[in-house]
Amino acid sequence: MKYISTRGDVSGIGFIDAVLMGLATDGGLLVPEKIPHIPAEKLQAMSKLTYQELAYEIISYYVDGEIPQNELQEIIEKSYGTFRNSEVTPVHKVKDNMYLLELFHGPTFAFKDVALQLLGNLYSYIAKKTGVTINILGATSGDTGASAIEGVRGKEGIRICILHPHGKVSKVQELQMTTVHDESVLNLAIKGTFDDGQRIIKELFADLEFKNKYHLRAINSINFARILAQTVYYFYAYFQVAKEKDINSLNFSVPTGNFGDIFAGFLAKRMGLPVGKLIVATNENNILERFIKDGVYQPGEFRSTYSPSMDIQVASNFERYLYYLLDENAGAVTALMDQFKSEGKIVVNEEQLRQVKADFAAYSVEGEECLQTISKCYAETNYLLDPHTSCGVAAYETCNDPGEVCVTLATAHPAKFNESIERCNIEQPFPEQISQLFDKPQYLEVVEPVNDEIVRKLEKHFSSGQTK
Repeated sequence: MKYISTRGDVSGIGFIDAVLMGLATDGGLLVPEKIPHIPAEKLQAMSKLTYQELAYEIISYYVDGEIPQNELQEIIEKSYGTFRNSEVTPVHKVKDNMYLLELFHGPTFAFKDVALQLLGNLYSYIAKKTGVTINILGATSGDTGASAIEGVRGKEGIRICILHPHGKVSKVQELQMTTVHDESVLNLAIKGTFDDGQRIIKELFADLEFKNKYHLRAINSINFARILAQTVYYFYAYFQVAKEKDINSLNFSVPTGNFGDIFAGFLAKRMGLPVGKLIVATNENNILERFIKDGVYQPGEFRSTYSPSMDIQVASNFERYLYYLLDENAGAVTALMDQFKSEGKIVVNEEQLRQVKADFAAYSVEGEECLQTISKCYAETNYLLDPHTSCGVAAYETCNDPGEVCVTLATAHPAKFNESIERCNIEQPFPEQISQLFDKPQYLEVVEPVNDEIVRKLEKHFSSGQTK
């Protein structure tokens, strides 16, 4: 299995090099040269596997022998041994035809743990095997930061810096990141939005001299390993539902801001999983909904919402989908991304828009509807949704036909977003791991969203680890 860039100037690199490269050196995103297709009889056999066994089967297609079988199995077992539920991502039936895929049983109570526990252990494995330096740089709208730090903290030879928008994440998200007292961890709170942080990250990774000097590695979903890990739970969810329902296909409703989680579902479908509708659930920052409905990808005005992890205007994984929409034509992708950089928007033609509508449905959930959905679900089923999952459920209720079976991805534990839950006049108990965060000191630096200032902080942080 080889990896290529969506923009065409990187090709023929292996899995480990793709993990280390993160963002392609030509500014594009890495994708597999060919998406493997799993035949129906193999899917039937895979349906009987545990989560860890399933993860091994799917990830093996993309690693393609670069990591020996026993070592890859060990990485996977180690990654998912940290989860509080033996099924890793259990499926919960809420009512007939409506299921929730609980992705919040990892160390930081968020779906990002599924990918970042794996990526952290991959980085650790690569560092030990090759001796390469791992300096991780990432931006977060809330959950990636804590999951990334938890995935790599204490691992020899790895340092990490996370940018988050100051005052624009939930208190629990902030505490999970900033109460980690470890010299290998640097938290920078930028006076701006997640999009500012994401832009800075991409520009620093595009500065190849800086990237190579400090051995920068990506933890954001620009790293294909993140997408790959998330693809596994679509298969797992399908197999669990199929055990109790006779289904020909399964719909998924996915709360998403950066297009990574929904792209993982798109990839699973391309691999042969019988996925019906992929429903994109957004909040008021609804660039993705507008693209799916109108064919115009153009950022709007940033809005702070009850679901802050989706407060994103520029979705970094959108380019991966664009690559497949444009029939894997890297030149066409480059032209559109150049147009986006110069004009601030992308417009697809009518034929392409028809394909977009065939691939996805979309629904934008306003703040009050988000809260109402939390209250309604709790009153009717005694199940408490976090505000992001609430957006997914609201989108499911709007876009899913009554006779179709749908799984909504439950992306976070509600305790991470108690500000929103309190607005619904609901009191919830906090898990002990979250309760104890409020008594810990915080370690962070507040900075302007300016490349030069952040570069100075990074040089100091990453240089201090080079003597080890």
